[in-house]
Amino acid sequence: MATPLRPKAELTPVVETKAGEALDLTHRMRRNRKAEWTRKLVRENVLTTGDLIWPIFIIEGTNKREPISSMPLVERLSVDEAVRAAGEAVELGIPAIALFPHTDPAMRDPRGSEALNPQNLVCRACAAIKKEIPDLGLITDIALDPYTSHGHDGVMRGEDILNDETVEILVQQALNQARAGSDIIAPSDMMDGRVGAIRAGLDAEGFEMVQIMAYAAKYASAFYGPFRDAIGTSATLIGDKRTYQMDPANSDEALREVAADIEEGADMVMVKPGLPYLDIIRRVKDNFSIPTFAYQVSGEYAMIMAAALNGWIDGDRAMMESLIAFKRAGADGVLTYFAPRVARKLRERR
Repeated sequence: MATPLRPKAELTPVVETKAGEALDLTHRMRRNRKAEWTRKLVRENVLTTGDLIWPIFIIEGTNKREPISSMPLVERLSVDEAVRAAGEAVELGIPAIALFPHTDPAMRDPRGSEALNPQNLVCRACAAIKKEIPDLGLITDIALDPYTSHGHDGVMRGEDILNDETVEILVQQALNQARAGSDIIAPSDMMDGRVGAIRAGLDAEGFEMVQIMAYAAKYASAFYGPFRDAIGTSATLIGDKRTYQMDPANSDEALREVAADIEEGADMVMVKPGLPYLDIIRRVKDNFSIPTFAYQVSGEYAMIMAAALNGWIDGDRAMMESLIAFKRAGADGVLTYFAPRVARKLRERR
């Protein structure tokens, strides 16, 4: 005769505390944490080198590496050194790099004319890298701030940024970079309608397969300071960018921005900055299911590095923890200045 099943309540292991309270220990969450092998088995998110995009700053000259004081261990690279860095990216398994120029102040003007020069820094770097390493992804920034004398992302009339006139220039800038070999055009300017105009311009010139990664939710953030040092706009920026970059207080607006960029033809979207806006990444991914990227910006990098160099935190652990946070929030990849360092750490763990 079969033994009758006992009620579940009778099977539940109960431990009585000193205070006389009963603890139900049917579910011991620590069982899945007891060893590294089981932690790996139940891990919900995994960071790989395939998640990394390495932003690189470029400067004029040859065989030149120039440290950036506000970004420890990050340097501006001449084109030949950028080619070497691109080779390092391939060796480390990093699928793409993003290029940002430090333009000579003498070459900047109110309209950002140097952005349209087919021999500007970005175009020469694209051509040189593609010649040596054709299979590495190249992402190029579309905005006028590295080229304008006033440091803004568009042309100005008085204190106003002119949206439509700027978009016309951005389309030509995108074509200039596509001709040089850019694989992904990344508009970071936050002008209305620029994604659709760039998509139409690229398609009309036969660049249908050049992708667009839209800086769709880019906030007017205090975390961009070291980046502006790196590209040389800290001293030139007149006023601020709050009339075109997003208000940090807004979340629903980010979804409208993303929806507009997708409708206009964006292949992937970005949220910038990263860690202060994990909630935006999550909402974007949940609402649109489109490839979604985060930019761990210069200020985020600088804070972690400053704390690490002062011995206040474990720099490597903080670096890795910050990046897995992006994955947990829903990001498909991250632009981060930590990219080569992270890739080496991941290789050590194999």
